[in-house]
Amino acid sequence: MEKLSQTASFLGIECGGTRSIALLAPGGDRPCIRAEFGPCNLRLITDDQLAEHFTKISGLQTKGTPNLTGIAIGIAGARTEADRARIRAAAAKVWPKVPCYATNDLETALVAAENNGESQPAARILVLSGTGSCCFGRTSAKKTLRYGGWGHLLGDKGSGYEIGLRGLKASVHYLDRDGKWSLLGQHLLHALLLNDPNDFIDWAKNADKSEIAALAVHVFAAAAKGDKIAKDILEAAAASLAQDGADCASRLVKRGAPVEFILSGSVLLKQPGFAKQVGKKLVKLWPNATVIPLERESIWGAIELAREHFAGKKQLTQPEGVVLHRGEIDAAIVPVSKALSPTEQRNPRSAKLDRLPLAKAIQLMIEEDANIPKALNKEKRHIERTVALIVHSFKCGGRLFYIGAGTSGRLGVLDASECPPTFRTPPDRVQGIIAGGQTALWRAAEGAEDDSLAGASAIDYRGVNKRDVVIGIATSGRTPYVWGALAAAKKRGAKTVLLCFNPHLDIPAASKPDVVIAPDVGPEVLTGSTRLKAGTATKLVLNILTTVSMVRMGKVVSNLMVDLNASNKKLRERAIRIVQAITGANATAAHAALEKSKWIVKTACQRLR
Repeated sequence: MEKLSQTASFLGIECGGTRSIALLAPGGDRPCIRAEFGPCNLRLITDDQLAEHFTKISGLQTKGTPNLTGIAIGIAGARTEADRARIRAAAAKVWPKVPCYATNDLETALVAAENNGESQPAARILVLSGTGSCCFGRTSAKKTLRYGGWGHLLGDKGSGYEIGLRGLKASVHYLDRDGKWSLLGQHLLHALLLNDPNDFIDWAKNADKSEIAALAVHVFAAAAKGDKIAKDILEAAAASLAQDGADCASRLVKRGAPVEFILSGSVLLKQPGFAKQVGKKLVKLWPNATVIPLERESIWGAIELAREHFAGKKQLTQPEGVVLHRGEIDAAIVPVSKALSPTEQRNPRSAKLDRLPLAKAIQLMIEEDANIPKALNKEKRHIERTVALIVHSFKCGGRLFYIGAGTSGRLGVLDASECPPTFRTPPDRVQGIIAGGQTALWRAAEGAEDDSLAGASAIDYRGVNKRDVVIGIATSGRTPYVWGALAAAKKRGAKTVLLCFNPHLDIPAASKPDVVIAPDVGPEVLTGSTRLKAGTATKLVLNILTTVSMVRMGKVVSNLMVDLNASNKKLRERAIRIVQAITGANATAAHAALEKSKWIVKTACQRLR
């Protein structure tokens, strides 16, 4: 059992799809304590289940164990800052006063390799092939890159899953082509206790990822007996892994720089011949390469990370509110508020909300909402400037993006989704982006709003450019996800707008949006429930922005929607009435003109004129 000489005590945890391992390093001359637990993939469990999993692991701390100095946790499926925030939050429930470094199981494995060798290459690249596959690199300057890891439906090239699945597919393909049943097919039938290739259909339909990955060992067995089909599958898998490893390295360092490739995962570590095959291909693709297997258990990487971040420290070293975005955004800093946001203050009028008679409670909420227009009217000049930016953008072929978290994000998506039917705009002309993605529309995405990198990435992946306008919606004005998005949009040359309900923000000049709309609607009736007045005010502002912008774009005549998309019976009846009002034609003539014009109102009006 390895020992650590430091007096500080550390806990390392590594969780994967097969099992979880915890290692307690008590410090001094005490031996380390190692234990195994059930599987844990962050994408497959709830926050409560994660905390429960950590509670089981906490049992490693026996009576007399020194208090922990720090914890490092690497979990499969952790990709974003929101994921890492989930890990830290769950750990804080179990170890409330212990700082936690959260990451994925790839970094723990790579660090285990780094701290077990004497060489100092420009970068180290972990090439992992187990049930799934992925590469993870880190330079000598600590810059990291994850390459792959998209899961078995989108990636996992060269993994046990892909090898097993290709074995199944190839065995039946060559049966069709040659009319002969291969040695590979024989191995697979025997492994699954099946009697006929037709039995593969029902088996594969019900098999999960791990069951298919388990077939990889039988592909290796068939290849060892000379089966050409199996050999070709493994050749292709080795080529995929080597290419991904080399591509990962090229994203981190210049071609020709010394790189150490560490082979990890059950497929590579349990199949030395295959690992050698991958190694040869890596050296061919990257001549200045050293290829070694991961020589010690990757859980030691978690211990090293805990020591690296918390030796002699008592605070979390993963800063929040700062985001590095592909080397292009140095820092997206969330502004401070010079006073408590009105949306977080208590409303004195509703102090007895829980005891008010029903009628008075309803009256109070109506009266509070009645104050919204007055607050918005004070921001009229800023709203006008925003409309001007949007209209200019549309005329230049640009787009309007709303981006927010929670209620703010949902309202942005709602307004964007109404533009195509109301104004016949292309679906991409007005877009809504919500932290946490599609499921956050109907279910809270805990921690998503704190991920500034995800906000920046969303802007990046939508291809925002200098013709576009990006409106960040953040009730408090301090949502990291929104500020990450605004910083990225600003860097790309887009016009930026912040819609918030906190007039006390102190925004640095360098990161200040082109327009800030910050009405003070006062405290909510229910303290902090910003889906109330702030939500209503948000909807009103967005209504104004898109409606008036579309009027300026000629999509309204008088107060009529002359560009609506008549996609259902109600809208077709409305289209007939609009054509009648504009042209003076009767309903029959209007209907006929619309049918000839494919229900495009403007075209129908021109016909009748």
